[in-house]
Amino acid sequence: MAVKKEAKKAPAKKAPAKKAAAKKAAPKKAEAKVEVKAEVKEVKAKVEKKISAKYFYGVGRRKTSVAQVRLYENDKATDADLVINDKEMKDYFPTLAQQNVMTAPLKGIGMHGKFTMTALVKGGGMTGQVEAVQLGISRALVAFDESLKKSLRDNGFLTRDARKVERKKPGLKKARRAPQWAKR
Repeated sequence: MAVKKEAKKAPAKKAPAKKAAAKKAAPKKAEAKVEVKAEVKEVKAKVEKKISAKYFYGVGRRKTSVAQVRLYENDKATDADLVINDKEMKDYFPTLAQQNVMTAPLKGIGMHGKFTMTALVKGGGMTGQVEAVQLGISRALVAFDESLKKSLRDNGFLTRDARKVERKKPGLKKARRAPQWAKR
């Protein structure tokens, strides 16, 4: 009682000529889009100011950021003279809050506009970098004039914030977060 089953072969499907042509044309469109994006992209010019004068140096650190700050005396300085990693302050730290945190030591002692600054900052995120530059400026101001130390210390600008991200421990989900525990 064996019944033979006949296997039906499905006819091979062929893509219509229009779809095949569209698939071949697609990479050309993608190439054209890439070229357009490359042309539209704006590159902000680096600020290159070579100053060969005496400077006052300070290093600031916060979280994983390190800032090397140089202050040059300049009575006619503007915010454009505050340069971080070859960019103006307003380009590097776009928010007003970040700019205020960075310039707080200068404003706190009434010397905003008296210095030109260059800073090299590496590591960390924006908050860490802003606060590292702030500490670097404060230490450079102390190198400039030792009598400013008390007022900077009183305003908290010379205090190194030692808080860092705590490491993750084995057996825990995060630094301190333990897996859920059931009593019974």
